[in-house]
Amino acid sequence: MARYTLCLCAVLLAAGGCNIRQYAIDQLADALSSGGGSAFASDDDPELIRQALPFSLKLLESLLAESPRHRGLLTSLCSGFAQYAYAFVMVDAEMAEERSLAEALAMRDRARGLLLRAREYGLRALEMAHPGFRQALMNNPREAVKMARAADVELLYWTGAAWALAIAVSKDRPDLIADQPRVEALLDRAMELNEAYGEGALRSVMISYEPSRQGATEPYEARCRRHFERAVAQSGGNLAAPYVAYAEAVCLQKLDRRGFEEYLKKALAVDVNARPEWRLANVIIQRRAKWLLSRVDELFVE
Repeated sequence: MARYTLCLCAVLLAAGGCNIRQYAIDQLADALSSGGGSAFASDDDPELIRQALPFSLKLLESLLAESPRHRGLLTSLCSGFAQYAYAFVMVDAEMAEERSLAEALAMRDRARGLLLRAREYGLRALEMAHPGFRQALMNNPREAVKMARAADVELLYWTGAAWALAIAVSKDRPDLIADQPRVEALLDRAMELNEAYGEGALRSVMISYEPSRQGATEPYEARCRRHFERAVAQSGGNLAAPYVAYAEAVCLQKLDRRGFEEYLKKALAVDVNARPEWRLANVIIQRRAKWLLSRVDELFVE
């Protein structure tokens, strides 16, 4: 009701004084960007969210056009487009590949566009907080990310994750693949500032990222294992993501069928109601776990 009232006020005041109108817009932006995602995150119906989320994202973009320096809106758009692209476009593209390669490629192209949009919102917010950040990141990523502080971890996480996913669907784009050091710098800086961010969410992303890290001396399996154990501990075993990430990043790559099946089954055993705020994420990841299990004979050819 509070958000509805703010919406109504914004409309009624649209023709009024500039300061009053901007105040109403900023109040609405604060309300939507600070708590608007909780109803989505706790839902157990991915298809309902698939249909509702685009409208929500376009509403936030409309507000951002009126208040272009609103950090909360930029952060929400970065995370929102990244999540939508992964959960409802990238995953669908993988499933579509079995029936139509052309359809899968078109969906990957769309996913890349959405992920790059997410990246841009994240970079805009980081640039706003630290003038010169974007150019510094292009020139010297490791030095640039030292500008970031604890308050920036959420932006580092979502910008890095969106960028990494964009690279994952762009194997034919050398220009994007060349951005990997920048992605790595963003995620590593988030780890330095708050390795427990998201109670295992950051560690789960790192599991998926480590196999592609360049120049590491320690085997990626050991690095993934360390992230996995910390993610499970931080989440209390209530996140399905670490199990699926480990199954794909390590077990699949090492052709460990038994381990692959074991970790996917552990993901499916996670109680989606144990942490309501993670319900939607767990339902989506468990759907992926079921799909991967259905393809195990294709993935592990004797």
